[in-house]
Amino acid sequence: MAPPAAIFEQATSVDSVPLKSGFDVKSFPINGTRSKTLEELAEKWDQGFKFAPIRESQVSRAMTRRYFNDLDSYAESDIVIVGAGSCGLSTAYMLGKARPDLKIAIIEASVSPGGGAWLGGQLFSAMVMRKPADAFLTDLGVPFEDEGDFVVVKHAALFTSTLLSKVLSFPNIKLFNATAVEDLITRSNGDGTLRIAGVVTNWTLVTMHHDDQSCMDPNTINAPIVISTTGHDGPFGAFCVKRLVSMQQIEKLGGMRGLDMNTAEDAIVKRTREIVPGLIVGGMELSEVDGANRMGPTFGAMALSGVKAAEEALKVFDERKAQNAF
Repeated sequence: MAPPAAIFEQATSVDSVPLKSGFDVKSFPINGTRSKTLEELAEKWDQGFKFAPIRESQVSRAMTRRYFNDLDSYAESDIVIVGAGSCGLSTAYMLGKARPDLKIAIIEASVSPGGGAWLGGQLFSAMVMRKPADAFLTDLGVPFEDEGDFVVVKHAALFTSTLLSKVLSFPNIKLFNATAVEDLITRSNGDGTLRIAGVVTNWTLVTMHHDDQSCMDPNTINAPIVISTTGHDGPFGAFCVKRLVSMQQIEKLGGMRGLDMNTAEDAIVKRTREIVPGLIVGGMELSEVDGANRMGPTFGAMALSGVKAAEEALKVFDERKAQNAF
């Protein structure tokens, strides 16, 4: 069954813990200032306007308490998603809707989640999705123009910001951005095969400077299911599948082929699957495994690969939990 710490419970408010120091927050009571409406503030900026008082240490404590509480809470997760691009966020959205009981961590190397989905292609703003990916937009509540066999969202940022906002609103999902996955945690099965049992993480800026600084050891997150959606090959792209090659879990990568929208999108969705026990791969990372074509500036496969990855993850999770195989 799932590790006991991985079953999600609503965290106790960190503000309930009193501070013990010579500079306690008693000088500035929590919730001591009544919130105003914008109407009350309007056109009164010169009439005694002033922000509520604060001590600088309160700002620091408010951030660090919550972050380290999250690190502690999500050290045992049910599912880890590697990569917060359009596929990873779509996966998280589906999981958050379906299973509020599961604890889900998203690891994103960039400061700004969303991957390449903030623009539609070549710095153009409109985002194209071929049908039936419009079903995902409808579920998400993103408006679009119907062009027959495809739809157009007026700005890719509308899709990405809406998706990101909904994912972050789930109480059982935590996004750790500016954080890189440096390795995979493995376990040996009884038959000698390997399964993936979590991820090895570090702050991205540390990961980028291992070659010019002294060794800086990483952190870890245990999880019985890892979903990797890190995109095509690049500085952090296709990381998990490249690591599978070096671990001799797959022989080699097929390498992404040239652009062919009509074959690429179907292949990515259909082949979204568990590559090795405990590791499900979706999105453009699959093109590196399978030698699939790239699709360029059309995003339907990213959304629907996320939908399928979530389905696969829940099926695998529930089967192995029933078998007590974690």
